[in-house]
Amino acid sequence: MKTLRIAMFAWESLYSVNVGGLAPHVSELAEALAQRDHDVHIFTRNKDMNPYDIVNGVHYHRVSHSLSGGIVQQMDSMCDAMHSAFWESVHRFGNFDVVHVHDWHPVNVVSRLKAESGIPFVTTYHSTEWGRNGNVHGNWWEAMEISHREWREGYESSQVISTSRALTAEIQQLYQIPDYKISIIPNGLNENKMKMDVDPGEVKSAYGIHPYAPVVLFVGRMNYQKGPDLLVKAIPKVLENRWDVRFVLIGEGEMRPVCEDLARKLGVYNSCHFLGYASENTKKEWVNSCNLMCVPSRNEPFGIVLLEAWDAGKNIVATNAVELIDNFHNGVTVYQTPDSIAWGVNHVLDNYADGQLGMEGRKLLRDKYNWDKIAEKTTEVYLKAIA
Repeated sequence: MKTLRIAMFAWESLYSVNVGGLAPHVSELAEALAQRDHDVHIFTRNKDMNPYDIVNGVHYHRVSHSLSGGIVQQMDSMCDAMHSAFWESVHRFGNFDVVHVHDWHPVNVVSRLKAESGIPFVTTYHSTEWGRNGNVHGNWWEAMEISHREWREGYESSQVISTSRALTAEIQQLYQIPDYKISIIPNGLNENKMKMDVDPGEVKSAYGIHPYAPVVLFVGRMNYQKGPDLLVKAIPKVLENRWDVRFVLIGEGEMRPVCEDLARKLGVYNSCHFLGYASENTKKEWVNSCNLMCVPSRNEPFGIVLLEAWDAGKNIVATNAVELIDNFHNGVTVYQTPDSIAWGVNHVLDNYADGQLGMEGRKLLRDKYNWDKIAEKTTEVYLKAIA
């Protein structure tokens, strides 16, 4: 297969600014492409790091930009800085064959590069503004501008990658992207990335939880899309079934104080531990120490947290917004209501041994969600774009 020089644009990565699930996707996909002998350059934001670096065979071009104004204005400044960094890298390393942009943040720069040089670009949608916020948003102008840029990246791109069937249906409904332009390529996870040897009893005890108490874990942004409030509302019915269950919620966002207040009003706050933002090591400790991972999402473009839970061999209860689960085989699917979530948690705790469902999910990491296969499929999309 032809060796390609790839310019990848993303507002985050594992080795620059790391915000959420986009960061590991960008860096780990780039590394898998580099292992296939492609020359990969990531253009991303900088935060007190070297402007240029090579990490695991991938070139990182980190740009500084203005932090004034809202997110749209900040991304405009980032795109201007990325534009300069791109042409500097062309002068230093030579021309690129294809550009790959992740989500809406860098769309202005790739649109500009296409107009200047005709270089084709591929876009990957990881979510949409509508999916992230639904009808809940404090700045309607900002939401409309972001949605417009999401439409534009789909319209101007040569090829589009979506991470799931659900997200594909969403972007086609919102932005009328034709079938021939879209390829569905899932997220991935390096096997044993989350798996670690821990003493679950010690981890629980450190937070004042009895070593043998069942723990239900939530990991994600505390926002409307991820549905943490649905889980909190489900807690009373779980405790009716088993009084000793404890709930650990890892993540920050505008709904954290809402959920904490809700837990107090429902009288279940003492059964909850809201950890807020947690380090990667703390997250791994809890993923490996919990008895069940709950994914109560209202909208889920993919659900990388499921792969992380499966890697640790954990049972999962997730809403029907998540499409990865083979129901009652590698997890349990429930409706997006507190009663249904409570039923699912109770059903798994009462009927499945720890890890019984999770070990079935772990097999999928090798067969379907490994980065080498994902890199191979992504390369095929690149070749379509430049054909």
